[in-house]
Amino acid sequence: MDAFNNLLLTLDSFLGSSAWFPFVLLGVGLFFTIYLGFPQIRYFRRAWQVLGQGREKQDQKGDTSHFEALSTALSGTVGTGNIGGVGLAIFLGGPAALFWMWMTAFFGMATKMVEVTLSHQYRETAEDGTIAGGPMYVMEKRLNMRWLAVLFAIATVLSSFGTGNLPQVNNIAISVESSFGIEPMITGAVLAVLLGLVIVGGIKRIAKVTSTLVPSMAVLYLIGAFAVIIPNYANIIPSFVAVFSDAFTGSAAVGGFLGATFAYAFNRGVNRGLFSNEAGQGSAPIAHASARGHEPVSEGLVSLLEPFIDTIIICTLTGLVILSSNVWTEKHQTSFQAADLALIEGRYDDSLEADRQALFGWLNIGNQTEVSSFSGDLTVVDGRVLDTQDVTIIHARSVAEDVLFEQNGTPYNGTVTVADGQLTDSSIQLSGQSLIHSAALTTVAFGYGLLGGAGQVIVSFSLVLFAFSTAIAWSYYGDRAITFLLGAKWVMPYRMVYCGAFFLASFTDTTIVWNFAAVTIVLMTLPNLFATFLLRKEVKSLVANYNKTPGESDKTS
Repeated sequence: MDAFNNLLLTLDSFLGSSAWFPFVLLGVGLFFTIYLGFPQIRYFRRAWQVLGQGREKQDQKGDTSHFEALSTALSGTVGTGNIGGVGLAIFLGGPAALFWMWMTAFFGMATKMVEVTLSHQYRETAEDGTIAGGPMYVMEKRLNMRWLAVLFAIATVLSSFGTGNLPQVNNIAISVESSFGIEPMITGAVLAVLLGLVIVGGIKRIAKVTSTLVPSMAVLYLIGAFAVIIPNYANIIPSFVAVFSDAFTGSAAVGGFLGATFAYAFNRGVNRGLFSNEAGQGSAPIAHASARGHEPVSEGLVSLLEPFIDTIIICTLTGLVILSSNVWTEKHQTSFQAADLALIEGRYDDSLEADRQALFGWLNIGNQTEVSSFSGDLTVVDGRVLDTQDVTIIHARSVAEDVLFEQNGTPYNGTVTVADGQLTDSSIQLSGQSLIHSAALTTVAFGYGLLGGAGQVIVSFSLVLFAFSTAIAWSYYGDRAITFLLGAKWVMPYRMVYCGAFFLASFTDTTIVWNFAAVTIVLMTLPNLFATFLLRKEVKSLVANYNKTPGESDKTS
């Protein structure tokens, strides 16, 4: 698993974590924002009007209503990105990361409008009678680029696991175990069965379930979030100040958090913003292509609401919960994960400024520091490393404290071999005090409010609903990609594999899951952004024609 994780990290360093990718993603959104005259502002009110116009004509082409299509797409985006993703972004980049998540959402509203409009324009009827659409159909039918369409469809299948499946159930299992003590394997087994019962019914059953789940889970989450924000109201303004003041400078060290450079906060914020709202990834157009109606731009307008709801509203609430409670700077008792663990030579104390600076450079800049990985043997007595050993244990980008070595559930005694900062014996488990991230961070933060422990129950239940609905939506994206690649007969085998992976991921290393997600997201996004940019003139023409008779277009869409 370590070798696989290292491969994912290498791929990610050239893709999502590269210096150029955030500029490409934001650049396309910025281009369409200017090219179409700030559609996220000009059409914001009309988008709500189209959504609220009532039932579409049943004889129009499509499988779902505007609202059902929006709910399905939202269920695909409102998931662990809003709970675990925000927690991971702030953990990595500090408050500044939230600012760049906002920017990704704002410009992403224009990108999403464009990609959905095109996919609705070039959708078709599959051999089983259902509507099939998405960027792969645009690439093949309009651009005559079958090779690009196949590449995107394969990436969509991979991303259905990397985005919609593995991280969703993984975060559910962690949160449920933290709140209720239920073993991850049990959680995974139960939810895998439920998932299978839903997705076997196809898009119509999926749309019915998600259109019920999305509003309910949003209300529940709002209640839990405000229960934390209200008693910590004195920290709200300082939190916003930190978000904006750190946006172009990076986040300073606070508590156990060792700081982040501007480049790191920018990259992580944009990357997590993409994972949260998926604007530019090409996933939501697959859901919106199923909507009844003949006017592609109307469906595009409905879709621009997604990044607003998903990131600017829900992710902001999550961010305020984490920042106002200050939980992100505190160390908590946790089990250490191998992918987050490193042993370094020498003794470092994060209360000392010189040590903080050295560790900051090692974490954020790389080799431009005197910090080096530890290699050698450690003597452990009753689960504790002897004080005479000159080593510091780093977990979750923080100096770990009160570390306990265990084997088979009991304190370890003997010699532990370390090679290049990693334990060579995977049977030895470590636990102690360190920073936490992802869903675990958000779950703990929800306990710092009026509801106390009940707040953690709310976020755990919300996470189950958010993540489960995301897995449902992404199963549809994957089966449309399979339909495009291999035909409708391969959809059922895909669904079976999808449910099996959902179970297995419930007890897999969290960091590996997130790294796989980071790679698969970009493999979808790059070909989709390329195709949408090539068709910029066509989109502008569609929008111009729509503007000539917007009232009539809306009524019949």
